[in-house]
Amino acid sequence: VPSDDPHLSEYVPDCFMRRAFLSGFTGSAGTAVVTAAGEAKLWTDGRYFLQAKQQLPQGWELMKSGVEGTPTVEDWLASTLDKGQAVGIDPAVHPASFALGLRDKLKERGVALRCLDENPVDSVWGDDRPPLPSAPARLHPESVAGRSAAEKLAAVRAELEKEEADALVVSALDEVAYLLNIRGGDVERTPVVLAYVLVERKGPATLFVDEAKLPDDVSAALAGAGVQVRPYGEALAAVAALAAGGGGGGGKVWLHPERANFALHEALGAEGPRVRKPSPLAEMKAVKNTAELAGMRAAHRRDGAALAAALAGLEASVCSDRQVSEVDVDVEVTRVRAAQWGYLDNSFDTIAGYGANGAIIHYRAEPASAALLGRSSLFLLDSGAQYVDGTTDVTRTMHFGEPTGHERECFTRVLKGHIALASATFPEGTPGFVVDAFARRPLWEAGLDYRHGTGHGVGAALAVHEGPQQIAHRFENKTPLQAGMIVSNEPGYYSDGEFGIRIENLLVIVERDTPNRFGDKKYLGFEPLTLVPIQRKLIRLDLLDDQEVAYLDAYHARVREEVLPLVEEAGDKAARAWLLAATEPLPRRQAVAA
Repeated sequence: VPSDDPHLSEYVPDCFMRRAFLSGFTGSAGTAVVTAAGEAKLWTDGRYFLQAKQQLPQGWELMKSGVEGTPTVEDWLASTLDKGQAVGIDPAVHPASFALGLRDKLKERGVALRCLDENPVDSVWGDDRPPLPSAPARLHPESVAGRSAAEKLAAVRAELEKEEADALVVSALDEVAYLLNIRGGDVERTPVVLAYVLVERKGPATLFVDEAKLPDDVSAALAGAGVQVRPYGEALAAVAALAAGGGGGGGKVWLHPERANFALHEALGAEGPRVRKPSPLAEMKAVKNTAELAGMRAAHRRDGAALAAALAGLEASVCSDRQVSEVDVDVEVTRVRAAQWGYLDNSFDTIAGYGANGAIIHYRAEPASAALLGRSSLFLLDSGAQYVDGTTDVTRTMHFGEPTGHERECFTRVLKGHIALASATFPEGTPGFVVDAFARRPLWEAGLDYRHGTGHGVGAALAVHEGPQQIAHRFENKTPLQAGMIVSNEPGYYSDGEFGIRIENLLVIVERDTPNRFGDKKYLGFEPLTLVPIQRKLIRLDLLDDQEVAYLDAYHARVREEVLPLVEEAGDKAARAWLLAATEPLPRRQAVAA
């Protein structure tokens, strides 16, 4: 039982949260396995070890993915089950690549893989299972999108021509939204519509969606772009019919097995898809155009102004001993963002963790158990918003009292890693894993590290996590970083039971003007989009070199220049005073006690 919906989304509609219903674990990544012999196991990665340990009920075993000695789901099933037994899956919610690999591994052991017509979790869930989402779709303005849906469809058909493919199956919800310049509210925190698109090279493009979600202006825009509309439930049959009409055995259909569900793959027949490469939309969406970048920059300026107001108020409240809970922080940060032009929703559930809760990488505060903020430990705030013109995601770590020497050293090493990556220059064609070590080196030098990637892609007024680019020590992802891509820069350090530290900015990849161009290559670097001060009192100046001090001073000068006018326009005197103090240059280099 995976986390996924039929579109393999990171965040899924409530009706597809089967793993959370079954296990009680609410993290966004994980797979549950339940056997007839009474075993119940939950696999998840290092971001969620502490959360899973807290949430899993008695009788469940946590399997720590990526930790030496922990078998994968596939290996555990193959080694545990006996010849003649079977593993059941819902083919609509597993990646085709996973299911194919599992089938081969089980076959070696004489174990069958069976695709179930009905998901057995739904039978247990019964009438309490939420219905399919029904939020209306809306048009994404072309002035922000930068290209029309018709232009994007023409670009896809040009790629189909190159691959000699008859059709492309688009199943990822953010790709559907990007391609047709539509947005929606079917998934909390991600402005997408539950839908598939089938783009034919010499035929129509068809959107499979609940037509009741389409207002007249959306229907008219789709028709104008040459897009037909059919019911959501007809997508699988349409793919099968197209494949059969294309000569059988999979026809000439383009479908990426790692990003499409197994049911779609099986609909193409025994040979599967003719083209198995990543969707051309993945790269098109990842490399932002001028209009998309302008929208992202504008959204980040407003977001910075909102956070200046929120953080000014938060610091004043805690330092005057008013009771502020982690949930209160979430409410206030959401309130100030909602007052900004173009706000639609948060881009993910706010992570507000004080003290030991900050060490839970994807912590979610609940009213019944939320901690009160104080002045004796660190506070980690990771939050973001969806605006009409952009998506934000920022993490800051703060201390409202007097930090210890250990806290300041750990914070400064995280900051050094953040600056090292943000100021890096590298040749075009470089994959993200190559630059991941820039952010980790200052931590490694002290025997420290963190159990998550350093950076993920971010959509333009779309998903806060998008691919194919990432910055992480996952050597299998060789996607090159390209100018126009947006990535996060978020090294951290987490001391279980004590505190968490993370510093996150979103960065846009830009071309660098280098004095030389070895190999006739372009050289690239990063430009910050996020405009929020980094707390100066947590920094050990003696651990920073002159270039690092200069970088941070320049960053804070830019924050002041771009955000202060919006704060002054709002007439918030407290936020203005806080922003001015928070963006002062660092004291000139001097010895600082540890």
